[in-house]
Amino acid sequence: MMESNLSLGLVPSVSPAATHRSQISDGSISLRETSSASSAVSVHPSSTSSLPLRLLESINENYPRGGGLLHQNGSAVELNSDPGDEEDEREFRILGHSMCFKRRRSDSEIQCSPGKRVAVVAASESDVQERRNSVKAWGNQSISEADPELFEIIGKEKERQFKGIELIASENFVCRAVMEALGSHLTNKYSEGMPGARYYGGNQYIDEIETLCCKRALDAFGLDSENWGVNVQPYSCTSANFAVYTGLLLPGDRIMGLDTPSGGNTSHGCYMPSGRKVSGASIFFESLSYKVNPQTGYVDFDKLEERALDFRPKILICGGSSYPREWDYARFRQIADKCGAVLLCDMAQISGLVASKECVNPFDYCDIVTSTTHKSLRGPRGGIIFYRKGAKPRKRGMLLSQGNESEQYDFEEKINFAVFPSLQGGPHNNHIAALAIALKQVATPEYKAYMHQVKRNSQALANALLRRRCRLVTGGTDNHLLLWDLRPLGLTGKTYEKVCEMCHITVNKIAIFGDNGTITPGGVRIGTPAMTSRGCLEPDFETMADFLLRVAQIASMLQREHGKSPKAFLEALQSSKDLAEVRNQVESFATQFALPGLDV
Repeated sequence: MMESNLSLGLVPSVSPAATHRSQISDGSISLRETSSASSAVSVHPSSTSSLPLRLLESINENYPRGGGLLHQNGSAVELNSDPGDEEDEREFRILGHSMCFKRRRSDSEIQCSPGKRVAVVAASESDVQERRNSVKAWGNQSISEADPELFEIIGKEKERQFKGIELIASENFVCRAVMEALGSHLTNKYSEGMPGARYYGGNQYIDEIETLCCKRALDAFGLDSENWGVNVQPYSCTSANFAVYTGLLLPGDRIMGLDTPSGGNTSHGCYMPSGRKVSGASIFFESLSYKVNPQTGYVDFDKLEERALDFRPKILICGGSSYPREWDYARFRQIADKCGAVLLCDMAQISGLVASKECVNPFDYCDIVTSTTHKSLRGPRGGIIFYRKGAKPRKRGMLLSQGNESEQYDFEEKINFAVFPSLQGGPHNNHIAALAIALKQVATPEYKAYMHQVKRNSQALANALLRRRCRLVTGGTDNHLLLWDLRPLGLTGKTYEKVCEMCHITVNKIAIFGDNGTITPGGVRIGTPAMTSRGCLEPDFETMADFLLRVAQIASMLQREHGKSPKAFLEALQSSKDLAEVRNQVESFATQFALPGLDV
């Protein structure tokens, strides 16, 4: 290869007026021509003229020297030049590598240079329209058109809900307006941050929606915005609880909640019998559980206080997933004050009862209150955090509405920062809008009447089962759920849940305090909100009690006849005429009641 007459020149950024040439804006390297004998690198190129050139790639035998595409004003321009043209393209070696540099040329050079042929490839109008139509086509298809396979599965789920009896305490049906908001264009918008302090533009209406939702949340629970704040961005109550821990605690700090077999939630701290940590609350923080009295099923407050004073948690948690009785918040407040803990209430299960004043109000005693937004609230799936702000009370152990200005709560900034940016990204704006709709309904007399009926239905179902000599934990219920201990029937909660499902009845298995844990739960949890939303009253729940007992009797009989072998037991269930008869009766009963928000 012949020695190149090019040397590398370092060109500083200077104004066009100083150099009488345009600057290079694409990271190109400038070279200047020198004599073949010169090999110096110039650091003062202002004394000589430099040529702005672009580094292309290593030269190989197949490289089309002098050719290529150059983009000008959005059109593709093809350059076909003479391979022997040494002024436009130069080849040389750097550290043994063969390189090719090409000079950037002006529009006039491209158009007028002799020996060059320019071919401009312009998109036709028909091509543009065709591409535009292809982009628009995918966006206007319904589910049935865009994904028939998924549409069929969704249809089956709607049929299952319509033909079945829904008795899972944490499930409910939402109204059409909530579903419309969830499926709206609000899902298109990114809005990380809080109202008025977003990381993205174009959020003026999103801010209005979230601000309205926060106001309705406070109104729904009768809270004063001077003393309470709220964050409606958590994706679930588990996320809400973890945000509270993250905002108020350091890793390894202590929390204390109700034991899972006693009715607690795993997000309050949970260990397997083997010692394995189940939830993030136990992985990142140190948790110790309190328990219920095994004879009564009620929280054992004497032992709770003793354990709390020894353990000294920084957060004491009241509330749970499967506790059918009232919570003694005043006693929790006293214990929290004695051990110096923040009192957190997780009211996910009973939030609808709280809003409708059908149970004791945790806001009178607690520092922070979290909840889901579905379940008895009949809103979209998500979480919510209420936190105290303003002056702290004069004396601990009294109602928190009694305060002075000597010391202020500092939860607001810590919790909001924990939700975002510490734990979550952008909020789900479609969820927040749907929640605003649900919270507006919660504040109405109609909703209060609904929750009153939920509670009456729960008591009617509990009494019906008790009359049929079924064993209920605590002997009854004060809220929307009850716990049925199946061990006297020789059944596990897992087995009974499966048999109920074959009859189109849905319940969920739970651990009963004193059994061997959540692996083989000894009972089921039954709740009344969902079927109350479909219009069921006390006589209807009497009928449901008959179905539940009949299924238990069939399962117990088949298990005695065929043993506990899963395969033999399943075959017996599938061939049982008695079970098929119950299934038909359940379908006939359930289809009498409309499915809220849906046309079936």
